[in-house]
Amino acid sequence: MLSKRIIPCLDVRDGRTTKGIQFKENVDIGDPVEMGRFYYEEGADEIVFYDITASSDRRPIMLDVVRRVAETIFIPFSVGGGIRSVEDMRDVLLAGAEKVSVNSAAVLDPRIISQGAEAFGSQCVVLGMDVKRVQPSEKTPSGYEMVINGGRTAMGIDALWWAQEAERLGAGEICLNSIDADGTREGYEINLTRLISTHVRIPVIASGGAGTADHLLDVLKDGRADAALIASMVHYGSTTIRQIKEFLRERGVEVRKTW
Repeated sequence: MLSKRIIPCLDVRDGRTTKGIQFKENVDIGDPVEMGRFYYEEGADEIVFYDITASSDRRPIMLDVVRRVAETIFIPFSVGGGIRSVEDMRDVLLAGAEKVSVNSAAVLDPRIISQGAEAFGSQCVVLGMDVKRVQPSEKTPSGYEMVINGGRTAMGIDALWWAQEAERLGAGEICLNSIDADGTREGYEINLTRLISTHVRIPVIASGGAGTADHLLDVLKDGRADAALIASMVHYGSTTIRQIKEFLRERGVEVRKTW
């Protein structure tokens, strides 16, 4: 059985880690370099770094910050935000990332997925999905819609269809973020996670809503996620990665022991 991964997420704005609720009211919570190193030493299985305003500001990702984080950690490092081309992907990988996350740019031009997979291998290409719950319709029969530009632009694209299409194009993994649950600390969107994870063959990382270790247990078991992204619950010190892993192990979830 493959171990479930626990992945802290660093949302970075103007060179600082930030956190908000449903992509709004973001507050500064620390230095991403220091936080990345701390979570690595705490036993994180991977670190995810998002330059959260690069796409909406139409600017390149902050490669200097990516490089400084990469120099301090020795676990897989996934980076996203403002990546619009294979050249951008190459720059991020050369800066020290093992994986590149494409989100808004992939929705607007899906060829970046296949081009990235061909150039660097599917294992390097992560599809970031920001998803909002809507009324089911002809365009969005699953009841979940793709939203881009940091939650600002609804696309009228069905999330389930897009996940399957991205897999077909060569994405090696999906990071699935529920805008409705993001930052609420009230639990992951289990129905959404299960819907996607049971209809694709590639790993799915659940994102948005983690507040307690029970929430991770729910999404890793009932939601069938391969990994869980966490932010607020560790950023604000309410728990630690070690405590989360011990809780999960005691309840039969296979996780990598880091102590």
